[in-house]
Amino acid sequence: MIITGMDITNSTERFSDRVADYVKYRPSYPPEVVDMIITESQFDQQISVADIGSGTGIFSKLLLNHHMNVIGVEPNEGMRRAAEQQLSQYENFSSVNGQSENTTLADTSIDLITAAQAFHWFKGEETKREFSRILKPGGYLALIWNQRDLTQSFQQEYDRVLRKFAPDYNSVNHMNISPTDIEDFVYPAKMSLFNFEYQQIFDLPGLLGRMQSSSYTPEENTREHAALIDAVEKLFNRFESNGSISFEYSTRLYLAQFPS
Repeated sequence: MIITGMDITNSTERFSDRVADYVKYRPSYPPEVVDMIITESQFDQQISVADIGSGTGIFSKLLLNHHMNVIGVEPNEGMRRAAEQQLSQYENFSSVNGQSENTTLADTSIDLITAAQAFHWFKGEETKREFSRILKPGGYLALIWNQRDLTQSFQQEYDRVLRKFAPDYNSVNHMNISPTDIEDFVYPAKMSLFNFEYQQIFDLPGLLGRMQSSSYTPEENTREHAALIDAVEKLFNRFESNGSISFEYSTRLYLAQFPS
């Protein structure tokens, strides 16, 4: 089985009105994720990387800090421009208007493909063909997600609030992607899974901003949005300590030497 992209609305435009919140409130990733990719692949730091669905450049920045040559592939113009601005000091960064199934990149030009918080939007069969086309022989694929840690009491309650007050949440929730889905995508390659811990500390405006950055949050000035804001404010007041809460993640890295 090959998974298919989530076709809830046009995913390319889904974040267009959330770019500012995305830049300000979305988490980065544990630096150990890139360290693990380098260790397992035995790449040096001068490799060519295609960061697919690169968004505002959050994961691209971690790769650039390891002196990799990174091409951000991002179809949303607002997010792509934000990445170009955020990463303008890096000479080894460039970006293109492309999608997972049509990256615009040259054949066998890429050593490593990464997708952080993005793969669940991709079109499965078309994307697999495209990745096979642009990767060099022996190239690697790394899929990364920050998944909210549902063993944490706050996150359990937050998840219930989202399921109740955010109508799109169940449909576009990346946590519906399973390791079996990834194994099917990379087959016949072998997939390795690594787990890391990560967290953000938020006051109430920060928590609301983090929520606003998500694609499933209802549009502002709607009844659904007002109900969600009210529920999250009440939840924050239940769990806050000294005016803040710890927003915990389990960061997953799926890594495979992709079949060419």
